[in-house]
Amino acid sequence: MRGVPRYAPASSTLSAEVFALKFGLQISSFTWPGGPEAIAPTLARIVRTADDVGFDSIWVMDHFFQIRSVGRPEEPMLEGMTTLGWMAAHSQRARLGLMVGGVPYRHPGLWVKATTALDVLSGGRAWFGIGAAWNQEESAALAFPFPPLGVRFELLEDTLRIAHGMWTGERGSEEDFEGRHYHASRLLNSPQALSRPRVPIMIGGGGEQKTLRLVAQYADATNVFGGPEKIHHKYEVLRRHCEAVGRPFEEIERSTLQSVHVHPTGAEGAETPQQVTDRFAELGDAGAQHVLFGLRDVWQTDKIGLLGETLLADLRSL
Repeated sequence: MRGVPRYAPASSTLSAEVFALKFGLQISSFTWPGGPEAIAPTLARIVRTADDVGFDSIWVMDHFFQIRSVGRPEEPMLEGMTTLGWMAAHSQRARLGLMVGGVPYRHPGLWVKATTALDVLSGGRAWFGIGAAWNQEESAALAFPFPPLGVRFELLEDTLRIAHGMWTGERGSEEDFEGRHYHASRLLNSPQALSRPRVPIMIGGGGEQKTLRLVAQYADATNVFGGPEKIHHKYEVLRRHCEAVGRPFEEIERSTLQSVHVHPTGAEGAETPQQVTDRFAELGDAGAQHVLFGLRDVWQTDKIGLLGETLLADLRSL
């Protein structure tokens, strides 16, 4: 896979072991043949296939309705944390996470306890994906809180600080916590996460003033959207935030979320596996270390296998 450089994110995202470009599969639609009764076995088959062919991570969205860029609101959508538990039972090696969690949907302690449970039950394979959220329509429809954007960022920072406290030591922090919106008297977390020094934290979004600053202060990974030029710019903004807070830029894994429509011959407007490989090589050259992508018609697991035989095989040959 020419053009893909080697970087230094670790399997836990926190060590300095040299690693080649990594891949994550985002499952963003549950509109599959067979209706609701077929969702569970189909999801299990998708996850097993992705895990077997070598994907480094597998993700689902944290939404309650289908989002407009994927389908109609009435299309099936599963609650994210429950779904990750099912996925953990049908996989063995890939890390699992939300791409990304909407911070207003759960209180900070619940966010950390639920993610810790996923980490313990999966054998140390959880991601904590989190962001400020954006879909006001679904929140209004289901009575989920959706405060103004500035408040959501304050909630996000409180949640990140509480996560650091709860994932401290053997059972969390004994110190009081005072945030903008939350007070906690004891950040007890037992059992503690298996991932060390903590479950890796990924913040989604490319906002240059707030989101990327929070990544520099609290996160282990960033996730941004767009083509090579755009994501390179976002990573450089993150670098400047890291310099401002005195944190090594190399500690943060750089990921990007993309989409793929693949066919062996490129029929029906799809890309060929080689075209996908070349496109992702350009993302690697732009600084991406972990490419996450949604795959159209992911229930057709032969497409996952096809990418495993081409894209992931090329990575292993580096």
